[in-house]
Amino acid sequence: MESTAVPSAGYAFAAVPSAPSACPLLSPQNLLILPFRLTKSVIESWRQLNDFHPQIVIGTGGYVSLPVCLAASLKGLKVVIQEQNSVPGIANWVLSFIADKVFVAFNSTVDSFPRNKCVVCGNPVRLSLRRNMPKVVARTHFFPRAGGSEAKLVLVLGGSSGANAINIALLNLYNLMLLERKSLCIIWQTGVEAFHEMESLVKNHPNLILKPFLHSMDLAYAAADLIVSRAGAMTCSEILAAGKPSILIPSPNVAEGHQLNNASLMADLAGSRVITEDEIDSTTLRTAIEEILDNEGLMAEMSERALRSAKPNAAAEIARHVLSLVKLPT
Repeated sequence: MESTAVPSAGYAFAAVPSAPSACPLLSPQNLLILPFRLTKSVIESWRQLNDFHPQIVIGTGGYVSLPVCLAASLKGLKVVIQEQNSVPGIANWVLSFIADKVFVAFNSTVDSFPRNKCVVCGNPVRLSLRRNMPKVVARTHFFPRAGGSEAKLVLVLGGSSGANAINIALLNLYNLMLLERKSLCIIWQTGVEAFHEMESLVKNHPNLILKPFLHSMDLAYAAADLIVSRAGAMTCSEILAAGKPSILIPSPNVAEGHQLNNASLMADLAGSRVITEDEIDSTTLRTAIEEILDNEGLMAEMSERALRSAKPNAAAEIARHVLSLVKLPT
């Protein structure tokens, strides 16, 4: 994904050999093969750093960032890491001992790192989320005829690759809900891989928008009354910044249980409803949606708690710290 997204945003992209670890951590593959792969990745990262001549290297976790940050530390460069999730992965935990600063999204994450290095600043979110666009204006972008204070809009996010469990549950309930609730609107982002299958199964409806991917995410967030989503770190931070009630279905396939931990923290911070993959079906999802949509007081409380927990200035704060480390003016 990064190999296309980064160049399209106007930045240079260089790939290095990855050194992913297997589970469990002390498996024979890790003990025998990982050191060789990691050494190869560090050497290639060293070469790339020689070509690029950075003053500071920022790691954002995952096995891809480990060799780059290790090479940067060996070269005597400044290294900082940014942990998006509520509980860090192995790569960032290892790198925290050589990093100059550790930026974390949540207060609870500080306990997982050397405390003297941690800065709690949140996750960077797109600036467009902070435009405070009126809900009615954003909604008319998707549904020009769906107005009125009684209208409710549910935004369903399946991620870029899709979330099969969410798609199937919604497939079995969307039509009945739209028939029974005339003022309900649904924006359903299926994910690119699942779109054609869902498109072939879903009936057209004036109050339903089906998309493989949403480019106007700021408008979608602003238009929504309720968000149904996976519990990726960045999505959770965007939900908080947008101040939206949410139902989270954490993916069980993400390494180190990050999404389940993120969802649990969102439940504590913003009152998000959490439905596990084992629990999700059309009945549990519909019940959760209707319990929130039909309770204005609950929606207001969830929205207020989300906004209270948000850190919308995270990007600027991280940038200030990074620039101060290399003694550049802000």
